[in-house]
Order: sequence, then structure tokens, then C-alpha cells
Amino acid sequence: MSNLKEKVALITGSSRGIGAEIAKTLAKNGAKIVVNYAGSKEAAENVVKEIIQNGSEAIAIQADVSRKEDVTRMFDQAIAYFGKVDILVNNAGVMLNSLIKDATDDLFEKQMNINVKGVFNTLREASTKLADNGSIINLSSTVTRTIFPTYGIYSASKAAVQQLSRVFAKETGSRGINVNCVLPGPTGTDLFLKGKSEELITQLASTNAFKRLGTPDDIAKIVVFLASDEAKWISAQNIGANGAMA
Repeated sequence: MSNLKEKVALITGSSRGIGAEIAKTLAKNGAKIVVNYAGSKEAAENVVKEIIQNGSEAIAIQADVSRKEDVTRMFDQAIAYFGKVDILVNNAGVMLNSLIKDATDDLFEKQMNINVKGVFNTLREASTKLADNGSIINLSSTVTRTIFPTYGIYSASKAAVQQLSRVFAKETGSRGINVNCVLPGPTGTDLFLKGKSEELITQLASTNAFKRLGTPDDIAKIVVFLASDEAKWISAQNIGANGAMA
């Protein structure tokens, strides 16, 4: 696989977890990195520091992806610093579980604002500001293929991301930009593991063919491939990254 030297990648929500691993793995493959964060400045700066120590370039930019003006500023700052953006990875998201009958308006709106409107905002900016022949990888979720109680609103938001991605792939293909979704299954991040019993974690791990949780590295490697020139003929696809869970 060709490296990503001279490519600039912007990863939303990349101060921790899967996003941070994606940022670091893209950097190891030669890309210059924009680490986006909403509130975790110290964590974002630590990711930047690690990338720089490993020989690549990186900056951190604060932006709330649910706010149009923040996303516009984020793209403009990234382009002012690096000269362009070639790769957009939409990783920022929230998951707030609730039975539909118990869900509050705030719980619904927060997930839709970040998970859906956040992707919409970045795609709208990318339509004119992402470099020609660029790549967009949007993080959805395997829960769009399952029927889990309490995941109704979250899975609906991630299904919306998939459809936005497919349509945008057709709309922007004339500029050589490919757009795909990656659908992680249960992945062993600190955020995912928090508050879960060992019994529940074992149960979740048993739902795939390999009887383990995914790792952030499992997801990051797929994103790197989709960002490479070798993946340019792949577009408008939903790629499950879940060990045959669904």
C-alpha cells in the first residue's frame, strides 16, 4: 500500500479512543494531522505531541462539529497551516442509550446534532475545501445492522450518516473524492469499557467470530486503507469492522 506522504488528514473527535488511534496511524503512514477536539484540549495536545515525537507533523484545533461556524473555522485554520486538507475522517460522536419511550428531547437532539449535523457540516465544507482526489471516511456503527433495545436513537443517527455518505459520494465524485463509512462493532476503548461489568464485556465479545472486542488499531488500519490511492475505486460503501458480528 502506498504511503500517505504529503497528504493532510483532519480527524474529528481525535483526542482519545478510536479517533486518536486513527490520527496516530495515519501519521505513521506519512500524513500530516489535524487533531480536532471539542473540550479535551490536554488530551488533544498529547496526541499531537506523540505524533510529532514520532516524526510527523500535527496541530490541534478546537471545534464543536455541531456548530457550522466552528467547522468553517476548523477547515480554514487547517488549510492556513498546512495549505490543504486531503483526508477527512468524521469520528466525533456521542452515544446516549435510552429506551425510546424514556428518551428526552435533549438526549435526541444531542445525538442528532453531533452525530448527524456534525457530519453534514463537515461534508458541506469539504464540498469546496477538500482537495481534489481526496478521501472521506465517516464512522458509523454496526448497530445499524442489529436490533438492540436502548440504541434506537443512536442507531438512527448512524444510519443517517450512512445515507448522507452515499449521496455525497455521488455528488462529489466528479472531483475524484471517494466517500465511505466504517462500521465498528464493540471496540475496547476507555469510553466503551467505562461502567461495564466483566460479564457484559465478555458477552459483547462473544457476539463475533473471534470472541474478542475490537481494538482501535483494528479500525485505524481500515481507515488508512480507505484513505490510500489503492482504495479510490471504493466509494459509497458501508464497511463492517466487527469480526463477523453482523
